[in-house]
Amino acid sequence: MTEITRIECGQRMSAAVTANGMVWLAGQVGHPGDSVADQTRTCLAEVDRLLALAGTDKTRIVSAQIWLADITDFAEMNAVWDQWVPAGHCPARATGEARLAAPDYRVEVIVTAVL
Repeated sequence: MTEITRIECGQRMSAAVTANGMVWLAGQVGHPGDSVADQTRTCLAEVDRLLALAGTDKTRIVSAQIWLADITDFAEMNAVWDQWVPAGHCPARATGEARLAAPDYRVEVIVTAVL
């Protein structure tokens, strides 16, 4: 039987789940009211923290989904992303526009990584 580990499991969701050598992170958001760049930095810091708790790091990310409340913020978000992602370790990635859970959230990052 496959062992499943839930990291920071709450009533509704876990911050991360590991199974079969993989880790799936819940969507990470920044602080409401911050700029897109600052929200992206906060999201990516949380990705780093959760990956470390799972026993892996950003060089092992295989897939990323990024949702922007306004797609015109694409360049601002990418400027932060490009500084964060390690050269030679870029995951498969998709970016789209969506209404996020609260109006002050401007970016949400979801990743899957290998342990």
